Amino acid sequence: MNAGANRTFDTIVIGGGIVGLSTAWQLKQRQPHRSILLIEKENTFALHQSGRNSGVIHAGVYYAPGSLKAEFCRQGSRQTYEFCRQHGVRHEQCGKLLVATNEDELGRMEALFKRCSQNGLQPRALSANELARIEPNVSGRAAFLVEESGIVDYPGMCRQMGRLFCAIGGQLALDTEVRDIEELPSGIALTTNRGKYHADFLIACTGLMADRIAHMQGIGTEFRVIPFRGEYFRLRSGLNDIVRHLIYPIPDPSLPFLGVHLTRMIDGSVTIGPNALLGWKREGYGRLNFSVADTAAILTYPGFWKLSRRHFASAIREIRNASWRPAFLRQIQRYCPSVRAGDLRRWPTGVRALTVSADGQMIDDFMFARTDRSLHVCNAPSPAATSALPIGRYICDQLC
Repeated sequence: MNAGANRTFDTIVIGGGIVGLSTAWQLKQRQPHRSILLIEKENTFALHQSGRNSGVIHAGVYYAPGSLKAEFCRQGSRQTYEFCRQHGVRHEQCGKLLVATNEDELGRMEALFKRCSQNGLQPRALSANELARIEPNVSGRAAFLVEESGIVDYPGMCRQMGRLFCAIGGQLALDTEVRDIEELPSGIALTTNRGKYHADFLIACTGLMADRIAHMQGIGTEFRVIPFRGEYFRLRSGLNDIVRHLIYPIPDPSLPFLGVHLTRMIDGSVTIGPNALLGWKREGYGRLNFSVADTAAILTYPGFWKLSRRHFASAIREIRNASWRPAFLRQIQRYCPSVRAGDLRRWPTGVRALTVSADGQMIDDFMFARTDRSLHVCNAPSPAATSALPIGRYICDQLC
């Protein structure tokens, strides 16, 4: 139900992405007699990172053992499948193949294989011949299969969580943008485009806007979100059966992105992407996007320039690959040589929030900030969508 005249609540959650919805729903289950409002600036759910990603249920291949990423992902993969089965959300456990195409990648693959085992997975090593048998259109020196990985309709999950939240008495305020936050001894006062709201406690799960929402409260000034565009192509419909699994390269561990991959989507299509380009607009999804405020925030941040110096070569590579389609295509043809330029169709772009500290370090794990009256999810990197249910439970555990 939409919030009516009432403007005072026990708890307000900001953010209608999958983390905010998971948190609000689980908190309402634990506190059925307390009033909980979810505020979202858009007119529906999952219009940003939650609805503009590869749609993959990650298994925990890449993450350092013992990190929140590894723990949340391991729990989240299992709980996501359970949620989808229980509530009729489209999903498929199709498995992921990680393919090594050269000597350097073979060495990195061995380390990644061990990490899978450390994270409780059961990867299966494949020779080049075994890879060709199960994926005739994929070639590589070697590979390994992670059967726990899958695909899901994340926007569908979000819509279902929203329905469940409202069904047990949760309230919504859509088309409501937070413009100021004041923490008082008696609670939290929010100024929005639709007037003021008050709460005993605030939870902020705002993704691309996490730093700005935190800064409104005077916290989190030691980091900033740098947006990175991820551009995708879809293969023409005649190639929907080109692969049976998710096909990923062996990533460079010095970079925060997993590389361009072939992804089976829940609608039956196959996408290629994403690349990783600096975004000059946080929520810019068209071909040409620019925001004076967002660009100024990037260029005046010392951490951006320190990060840029460290990764200058890879940034130039991404620009070249994005601006020249043959270069983009070569990334795929390394392990799927049958794909041709004429097979590619444009697909919706996503923007990823990369959280960077003032000294230019990428903040790789989940990060939270707490005050007497609020809890902010300051960094929710991939696999945040997979991990949304355990993240919500973790937040609830801090409060209940």
